Amino acid sequence: MNKAAVTIPFEHQQSAHCETGVISNLMRFHGLRVSEPMAFGIGSGLFYSHMPFVKLNGIPVTSYRILPGHIFKRFSRNTGVEMRRMKFRDPLKAMDELDRALDQGLPVGMLTSVFYLPYLPKAFRFHFNAHNIVVFGREGDEYLVSDPVMEAPTRIHRTALMRARFAKGMPNTNGRMYYPVRVPTDADLRRAAANGLRRTARDMVNTPLPMFGAKGIPYLAGKLRKYEQRLGERDARLALGNLIRMQEEIGTGGAGFRFMFAAFLQEAATVLERPELRQHAITMTRIGDQWREFAFEAGRLCKGRAEEGINYGSLADKLIAIGRQETELFRELARKPAKGSTVQGIRTA
Repeated sequence: MNKAAVTIPFEHQQSAHCETGVISNLMRFHGLRVSEPMAFGIGSGLFYSHMPFVKLNGIPVTSYRILPGHIFKRFSRNTGVEMRRMKFRDPLKAMDELDRALDQGLPVGMLTSVFYLPYLPKAFRFHFNAHNIVVFGREGDEYLVSDPVMEAPTRIHRTALMRARFAKGMPNTNGRMYYPVRVPTDADLRRAAANGLRRTARDMVNTPLPMFGAKGIPYLAGKLRKYEQRLGERDARLALGNLIRMQEEIGTGGAGFRFMFAAFLQEAATVLERPELRQHAITMTRIGDQWREFAFEAGRLCKGRAEEGINYGSLADKLIAIGRQETELFRELARKPAKGSTVQGIRTA
């Protein structure tokens, strides 16, 4: 039997990335207005890793951000937001818990598989089990959905939502859902932004293993340079194509996250009263442009349309240059602000 309809007055805004979009939209509903870039920066979302020993759909994972869910955790810790997080074994119990939260007037965030969201165009659906959406209402057997990648709210049938919430694979979604139980509307965003910025800079330059942080970029370059020699022409092109897919099609990608971090630096320059961050934002934008150029040139090489001089060696050289620039930038950001600037959100004399 259908339950009574519930429609929560939730403001949907399209976003660049699902996790940061859900954070911004949920916080706005609860009275804490933070932009998507500010949520990304406070949550120390920017990172880099190339992990040949971890594979997604048979593809070695290259990631331009921290692990899914960690942006939300770090954002909550830095702002004092308290979240209730749940996972389930039984799909029916998971849907009952969702209904209970909706009946209390609470929009609910959850993890889903992109592949099983029927409202997405088929070309956008692939097996990725860490896509965040918000459910903010129920009408009959349909649920109202705010998906950050969509221009407008949409709907999904109860059966389809259950399937998307319990998709098999890596990671296992386990019906995960979450919602805020306490949101301090007077959160100290200066301190939160300073903490997030410092954590990002530290992780990018001080993570010891060679495949993580800024040093992971030349690490990948070394492997890319030997693709054709090790794999042969056909498999080298397939591997390069998979690398581009990791960068441009899964999540917000390499350049997209760099542009979002640049937008955070622009906002942080005002919030932290550190005008030098605006110049760092320009530098980060230029680095994002170079990531996009790398993807463009790599794509042409995959299709056999590369201009003269573009090969695996030149692409590796481009990655090394990007890695050098990111290292320099984050080393600069990791330094303590000059006297008169803000340290951890507190202005120094």
